[in-house]
Amino acid sequence: MVGGPKLRVAKACEAFVELADACGYAVAVMPSAKGLVPEHHPHFIGTYWGVVSTPFCAEIVDSTDAYLLAGPLFNDYSSVGYSLLLKKEKATTVQPNRVVIGNGPAFGCVLMSDFLRALAKRIKRNTTSYDNYRRIYVPEGNPPPCAPREPLRVNVLFRHIQEMLSSETTMIAETGDSWFNCQKLKLPEGCGYEFQMQYGSIGWSVGATLGYAQVARNRRVIACIGDGSFQNWNYTGFVDAIDNGEGRCWTTKVRCEEELVEAIETTMGDKKDCVCFIEVIVHKDDTSKELLEWGSRVSAANSRPPNPQ
Repeated sequence: MVGGPKLRVAKACEAFVELADACGYAVAVMPSAKGLVPEHHPHFIGTYWGVVSTPFCAEIVDSTDAYLLAGPLFNDYSSVGYSLLLKKEKATTVQPNRVVIGNGPAFGCVLMSDFLRALAKRIKRNTTSYDNYRRIYVPEGNPPPCAPREPLRVNVLFRHIQEMLSSETTMIAETGDSWFNCQKLKLPEGCGYEFQMQYGSIGWSVGATLGYAQVARNRRVIACIGDGSFQNWNYTGFVDAIDNGEGRCWTTKVRCEEELVEAIETTMGDKKDCVCFIEVIVHKDDTSKELLEWGSRVSAANSRPPNPQ
């Protein structure tokens, strides 16, 4: 089973989990659906995103005899330059008000939540896909520790961000390398997550962070935003955040792990009621392996030569 972003608009997240409980299948999510399906579910295997999927996830999804896609949204970004190995004839695609089985037939006027709940009552439990996942699964390693005062690495940064997450936090992932690093985070039960990839829009998360924090007063909102998205588009949103925070703002720059640890302790302690801005300075070429792979494939798909006619 693969959950997509339209689970939210269909209000079918709970129905999706009910079906997952009943069927015993391995459960994955598309990147923009992270956070819509609880990651503590016993059969959750991660993010399905083609060649940049969570380790061992794509291998299971692509090799299964059949898959149920609930609320998928496919474009050049979510399909990694149209390189997914999904086969339409093996898919049951459930949209908010429509169900398509393979290459047909299609059934309209069927609500997703109703379909998933009805299927949960009739389906025969089969744990084969998850059993196969457990056979090949190898636990992830940890990044090597930083030497004293060594320039900070991105993988070390996100190891510390992981430790900040709880049931009272929400993570907002801006377009860019934050996509891939935030996808690797393991969300605790109750932890919120916001991610969007339509049109590769950049800068949206600055305003979203402000709006989210205004509404969810009982949650700590953590946003990961690249300098391009922040400086070129929406730094004015940060000024608005300061104004709405009645001037309670704290800023700092970090260049090594020791400074990062100190900054996080401050934001979670003395400055917990402030708008906190931590500028993390890393090497310009320090990017995730997923960004390098994804960028190569998407650029190849989107840079076709012009038609000579």
